[in-house]
Amino acid sequence: MTRREVIPAQIEHLALIGNFLPRKCGLATFTTDTFNALKARFPEARVDVYAMDDHPGRYDYPAEVTGTIPQHERAAYLDTARAIEASGAQAIWVQHEYGIYGGAAGEHLIALLDRTTLPVIATLHTVLESPNADERRVMEALLRRASRVIVMAEKGRQILRRVHGVDDRKVVTIPHGVPDRALADTALFKPRFGWQGRQVVLTFGLLAPSKGIETVIRAMPAVAARHPDALYVVLGATHPNLVAHEGEAYRERLHALTAELGIAQNVQFIDSFVEQDELLDYLQAADIYATPYPGAAQITSGTLSYAVAMGKPVISTPYVHATEILADGHGVLVDFGDSAGFAREINALLDCDARRDELSARAYARGRTMLWERAAEAAMREFGAVRDVRPHRIVSTRANALEPLTPDFRAVERMSDATGMLQHSIYAVPDRRHGYCIDDNARALILMHRIDPLDAGERDKWTSIYAAFVQFAWNPDQRRFRNFMRFDRSWCEDVGSEDSNGRALWALGVTASEARDRKYRDWGRVLFDETAAISFEFGSPRAMGFAMLGAAAMLEAHPGHAASVQILERFGAELVSLLEEARRPEWEWFEIVLAYDNARLPEALLRAGRALGRDDFTACGLKTLEWIVAQQTSPEGKFRAVGSESFGRAYAEPMQFDQQPLEAQATIDACVAAFDVTGDERWAAEAERAYRWYLGQNDLSLPLASAQDGGCFDGLTPAGLNRNQGAESILALQLANCAISALSKRAQIVAGPKRAVA
Repeated sequence: MTRREVIPAQIEHLALIGNFLPRKCGLATFTTDTFNALKARFPEARVDVYAMDDHPGRYDYPAEVTGTIPQHERAAYLDTARAIEASGAQAIWVQHEYGIYGGAAGEHLIALLDRTTLPVIATLHTVLESPNADERRVMEALLRRASRVIVMAEKGRQILRRVHGVDDRKVVTIPHGVPDRALADTALFKPRFGWQGRQVVLTFGLLAPSKGIETVIRAMPAVAARHPDALYVVLGATHPNLVAHEGEAYRERLHALTAELGIAQNVQFIDSFVEQDELLDYLQAADIYATPYPGAAQITSGTLSYAVAMGKPVISTPYVHATEILADGHGVLVDFGDSAGFAREINALLDCDARRDELSARAYARGRTMLWERAAEAAMREFGAVRDVRPHRIVSTRANALEPLTPDFRAVERMSDATGMLQHSIYAVPDRRHGYCIDDNARALILMHRIDPLDAGERDKWTSIYAAFVQFAWNPDQRRFRNFMRFDRSWCEDVGSEDSNGRALWALGVTASEARDRKYRDWGRVLFDETAAISFEFGSPRAMGFAMLGAAAMLEAHPGHAASVQILERFGAELVSLLEEARRPEWEWFEIVLAYDNARLPEALLRAGRALGRDDFTACGLKTLEWIVAQQTSPEGKFRAVGSESFGRAYAEPMQFDQQPLEAQATIDACVAAFDVTGDERWAAEAERAYRWYLGQNDLSLPLASAQDGGCFDGLTPAGLNRNQGAESILALQLANCAISALSKRAQIVAGPKRAVA
């Protein structure tokens, strides 16, 4: 193959993620050079650049930058994922370095990648021997997601295999790309910088303690004693992160060290971030290049690669990249922090022109193997190899079950103790660190009135426990229910959220109406009467909806109940008014955003319309339920719960993930309410469709329900199941089981023969 030979691009459209000039850092230079190399070698290929932005608004990015990603704004990563997916890109190339992506150890990048279906190649600019817990977690998520991993030194491959267990077949070594220039006499370039008659040792790059500049400065007295004309040039601006932390204190310390050693005439600091052409001129004016990094972990050094490409004799500490690129006599290695060794080797090279010329020729020859166009060709071959690879998703090996599950109390009991139901779990094990909340205990109380079969003694025991939690949560001094309780039974707050107060009223109304024992019906009615008036201060639409559900239940048991009638009339009218304010031709909803438990709002209107005989409430409930059901339908016709990532996005279509069990249950209950009002079997079918989401008829074909013990996973994520089983999820499934079982009897829905297995 010759350099002029035309090589077809293996893909036509690529998304490239990393830093980009004019941001001043080595990774920005690398990504920019990568882009330019790809466009030069494969001009027909489209390359969309998504630049990581640590200071939004600071940089004047060129037209080549398709979009920017504010480093710490997780929503921007998700927006970028959608943009890449919609752009027609065939693959994603990630430049990975620690510190440039947001979230713990850069985890926001994983959120972006998990929300695309494209193959990913990741170039790792740092590979850690001893990552901390977050670094390991995020790196291993990246390694799982990537179809190929590029390292720039073989040692990187070894670390990936040893530390992360990566299969060698997934890793490819492509050296750091370098520009192409003819080998030139340093004397031609020195006059430009005023270095005539000087023997120049150069180090360049952003200035920081991690570069080890002190080592060479301390070597210069011995060098100057033998070669008075020697000049050590430190080229580069101080690293922006260091400037933000301590200003120019580090540079000032280096100046002070130079003065202390009496070598001010032999050391020159050039505080500048130079563009590539000027940088290459500096390199070609130097006689020796030095890289005195103080530690071995430097896997990649662009500065070293550039120096080798320009044919510089290099003296370096033995960090990973240097030991590989300078092997076989292509440079000189000196121990870390060994100033005497640097002095000895610098003097030896300055003493012998022939030795310098020999090293220069060998370095230059090695540099020809690392040209940017070769790096672009190698990367393009890898994209061709993975272009049809799609991310691995766990898929069910079993047929989707259609038969509803029998309600099962075992997982609820597992998450409960004598205080109440705990909030969260680690997998199936209750996590006591997060304690309890009234939201879950209110739902559990409702479940006690609806679940069958359940032993009467067990029902009585657990009803009293969940009711006692709700009772204890009532704070008569503040006239509000508390929400969160620590495991030691101390409250985290005096007043809970409006929504949690609304759920408490809902549970009380259902208890007054549906409890199997009169003692609990009487208790529910009394506490509802004592607390119902707090609802008139609610401003949250969902809190209003929850209170309406409680009031509708109260009216079933106590027709004409004054407070309940008032709640239903007032909040029904408010929901209708909210719809009028927020609606657009394509947006038939009460708010300009979607949130959680969406279907509870139309359900509340349907139950209010039925209880009060208000056709306007019923019509509004049916219309908005139709709209939200349409939003929760995938292109394949499956139920798709509004993902939590959709919350709070004004007039925006819902996003796919993360899907949570609460949404399916709310939709089932709302469809049951619509069936009760209209008798239309269409709503029974919609309820069943939402229910089958638990059984595996969803975007990932994965059952969330655990038929063995009544458990339920916490949701669907882009990477598969969230395998924790918290109270909210378990209760959502069991309440859905109760609802669909009762509905099946009424609507005569005939299910298939198989049961769900997880």
